[in-house]
Amino acid sequence: MPIDFYYFDASAPCQSIMMLAKTLGMELNLKEITLSAGDHRKPEFVQMNPQHCVPTINDNGFILWESRVILGYLVETYGKDDSLYPKDPKKRALVNQRLYFDIGTLYPKYILYYMPIIYQGTSPDPAHVAGFEQPLEFLEKFLEGNEWVAGNDITIADYTIGVTVSHMEAVGYDLKKHPNISRWLEKTKNTIPSYSEIMGVGIPALLDLLEKSVKK
Repeated sequence: MPIDFYYFDASAPCQSIMMLAKTLGMELNLKEITLSAGDHRKPEFVQMNPQHCVPTINDNGFILWESRVILGYLVETYGKDDSLYPKDPKKRALVNQRLYFDIGTLYPKYILYYMPIIYQGTSPDPAHVAGFEQPLEFLEKFLEGNEWVAGNDITIADYTIGVTVSHMEAVGYDLKKHPNISRWLEKTKNTIPSYSEIMGVGIPALLDLLEKSVKK
């Protein structure tokens, strides 16, 4: 049976999982959660996921949320090999470090820009876009001498960080000052088979949501 996938189309973490599922040849049973309608706070969803957040998966009764954990779970459960999430302790540790960098350092800077617009209807703050600079400088260093964010092989860290950086670019950050990131992101877009397809829907959904939120 396909995995039930609860998602929000403008969400970067949701998009990374959709890309990985396509790479693994998996079918997802898509269940869109409309945040503005309060779908994530409905009793049946809260009962399944007390944190009422997306993305969430239901793999035949196994419930899991937090996108970076879901990425690892999908590779370990449904991947044909461990190339996207290596079992070698040192290689995996480096991938995990990049995943934690995304959730703890990089993505929060994007959320600082995104959340006030969505939930408070404020205008975009250029200072928040400028705040992307420091974590992107770290990422620029990670990519020195490396093809991918965790070494010379693409991993799930490239999926999640790639989507985060694409969102930063979409809301106005100029990546030209970071040549390593620019090179890597272009390669990521051309390597992940479904990147253009999924971001071709996700980025317009994001920009439309931001525009509507400002006009409230």
